[in-house]
Amino acid sequence: MRILRRSLISSKQYSKMARTSPPSLRIFDSLTKEKTIFSKADPDGKAVTWYTCGPTVYDEPHLGHARSAVSLDILRRVMRDYFGFKVRFVMNVTDVDDKIVLRGRYQYLGTRLQKEIESMERDKAVREAISVGRAAFKHYLSNHLPLLSSQTTAKAYLVEANRAYADVVEGEPTDQNAKLKMHIKTCQSAAQALDALEKVPNDSPLSDFFYGAKDVLYPYLDHLYGSTVDSRDHSIFTAVARKFEKRYFDDMHALNVLDPDVTTRATEFIPKMVTYIERIIAKGFAYPTADGSVYFDIAAFEAEGHPYPRLEPGSRNNSALRADGEGSLANKSAIKRHDVDFALWKASRPGEPTWPSPWSKAGGRPGWHIECSVMASEVLGSEIDIHSGGEDLRFPHHDNELAQSTAYWSTKEKPAPWVNHFIHTGHLGIQGLKMSKSLKNFVTISEALERPEWTSRSLRICFLLGGWHEKIEVTQDILKAGAAWESRINNFFINAIDIMRASDGLTTESSSSLEETPAFTSLDKAKADLHEALCDSFDTPAAMRIIANFVGECNTTQLSRVAVLSASRWITRIVTIFGLNREGEDAVLGQNGDDDGSGQLQASALHSQIIAWHGAEIPHAAQQPVYAASKLRDDVRQYVLSARGDIDYAALEKLAEHIDTDLRQMANANADPYQATASRFHTDIQHVASEKASAGEILSLCDDFRDIHLYSLDIYLEDREGLPALVRPLDTPLKRALAEKRAAAAAEVAAKTKRKAEEAAKQSARDNQAKINPAELFKNELYSEWDEQGIPTRDAKGDEITKNSRKKLVKMYEKQQKVHREWLDKCERE
Repeated sequence: MRILRRSLISSKQYSKMARTSPPSLRIFDSLTKEKTIFSKADPDGKAVTWYTCGPTVYDEPHLGHARSAVSLDILRRVMRDYFGFKVRFVMNVTDVDDKIVLRGRYQYLGTRLQKEIESMERDKAVREAISVGRAAFKHYLSNHLPLLSSQTTAKAYLVEANRAYADVVEGEPTDQNAKLKMHIKTCQSAAQALDALEKVPNDSPLSDFFYGAKDVLYPYLDHLYGSTVDSRDHSIFTAVARKFEKRYFDDMHALNVLDPDVTTRATEFIPKMVTYIERIIAKGFAYPTADGSVYFDIAAFEAEGHPYPRLEPGSRNNSALRADGEGSLANKSAIKRHDVDFALWKASRPGEPTWPSPWSKAGGRPGWHIECSVMASEVLGSEIDIHSGGEDLRFPHHDNELAQSTAYWSTKEKPAPWVNHFIHTGHLGIQGLKMSKSLKNFVTISEALERPEWTSRSLRICFLLGGWHEKIEVTQDILKAGAAWESRINNFFINAIDIMRASDGLTTESSSSLEETPAFTSLDKAKADLHEALCDSFDTPAAMRIIANFVGECNTTQLSRVAVLSASRWITRIVTIFGLNREGEDAVLGQNGDDDGSGQLQASALHSQIIAWHGAEIPHAAQQPVYAASKLRDDVRQYVLSARGDIDYAALEKLAEHIDTDLRQMANANADPYQATASRFHTDIQHVASEKASAGEILSLCDDFRDIHLYSLDIYLEDREGLPALVRPLDTPLKRALAEKRAAAAAEVAAKTKRKAEEAAKQSARDNQAKINPAELFKNELYSEWDEQGIPTRDAKGDEITKNSRKKLVKMYEKQQKVHREWLDKCERE
């Protein structure tokens, strides 16, 4: 077996260093508001329990969800694959909640209305749709846009809204303005749908009306009929939850987010929630009310020496946040002992799903906060190492979780912390505002991934460039920064693959030429710096800078092949740990180190999945035919350029004969596009050699193979002075760069053509002028008399030409005489 020696520590040795050497892992903890040494419940320090608050599944997942999920996925991967912890990751799905209840009723009532109206005779259906549309429009205006008269018509809406809310429409973005803008936009969509139906009742599809007006129609229908929905039919609500849960996980898979080790759903734990609440009541920390609800008693909790709230003490009296935590369907008339008390169990009212409870014959449903406490406790027990979520969950959700779980688990003899570390991801902002479903200012994940500039990898890179617990603003600058980082790393990987391919031909005897001298100290420093960054509360922005700077150093330093490959393997491992190399995870993270323990790199381990992320190499199916054809092209170009016009066509035919046997056999085979393109090029070279084509024609054929045929297959050949062409995938940045280069070249050609045309026009004008006999130059209406040479003596009025004017005319005559003579001489020569 060929061995490539190196003076670098192995990944086994480095993995050991990452797990044992200082500095210790520190995490920014929302409980302490500072970085703290990571502590675990597991006495031997290997197992880590982690609970994260997952989605409330009532709408499409958006980039705000992606921000939190991807950032936590990065941290989880680093904990598992870099630090070597055995992480048990549990995530809940909130599948019963006020928002889900409302969405279920909206869809149920909206669908029912649409079916009823569409079953009517057309004229009656239109009249009914217009009638309910106007009533819903009026209802929405009254509730959300009070500056507008509720009598505002759909036709007049846009003008009236822009007048009444001009400051909002044109003002700086704020949360309050964003909500008003959302309501204005919602009404605008409904107004357009209603106006279209009113204008052309016979031609406007009813389905268009219902779709355009749905966000105004649904709340109105719920206002009228929400309480009539059969609360025993849970499918009305679970259908919504299951639909959007599937969408969520589909999008997470598209983003390369690992599945949870355990997924819990609130509806599967409701009997356990009842039992959990009963214990809290028994311990004196909660109380039932007359309507069958149960509330957590903050005063009793604090009387036992427990602080509340711990995560956001300053938000205790924020009534808006408390109300949001209780939900839009909360019973405003419920009698609580204190305003800060929150619901553990809600008595269900008509139109809301219900489950049996000991506090009311009518039953009820769980409060939002109790769901997570019960699910986390059931799966992970009384002490959890990490609890995570978005920063908007700190208060009241996580503070309330913490309070009720502490109340459940603690005893006077043994207070229970329940959670060792709380971590919260920062928001994703658009124009300074948090991306939010309620504000309808979000971009769905599926929409984002359909955009050419956004991929799963590029989005993750942008999140890595920002601190996981800091806000990230979606701007062109951050997208450009992410694209630049990706391009730098990708180009490094492409060069590493090229070096790997060149190394394959080395013999055992020549392998010593790859020996690393002197020691590759910059790699060791990069490893140490990155280790310190990851220990510093997963400082991925610093880690990304370290990798980029290290690549820059490699690019400007004369390195041996093995040094480049060693560097590339390490970078590949780190970017794979970060989740940037989905297709290469098994190959990179599943390997047992990168050597045999002797510090020697085994040649058999040299393959592209280990030294580069997926996408840095052309597709596997393309490799054999394209590499063979590229070599033929290199040989042909080198020969033709060195021949300097004196081409030995027999030698050229011989070059084509040396092409790989398999490729020649593909010429008449029913081949795939890569094989067919390579075979066609081989055939074309044989043809131009037999036809004794000119050097220009042969080189043009080589250029067409690069610029047209391979380009259409998303492959590019980058010609290099004195080296074989670099075979690389044609990714988006390269396409953009080539397009810009071609556009610049085309612009230069166009400018040159324009200059030539302008010069030709000027020359034509000069030639036409030169054709004029000087004696005829001034024979026009400006003059009335001329001398024998044709120079004017009197102007058109009969006045004698002045001396100064005559001098000028004589000069003009002499100049014309000269150019005319030159023109005559030119004509004689031609």
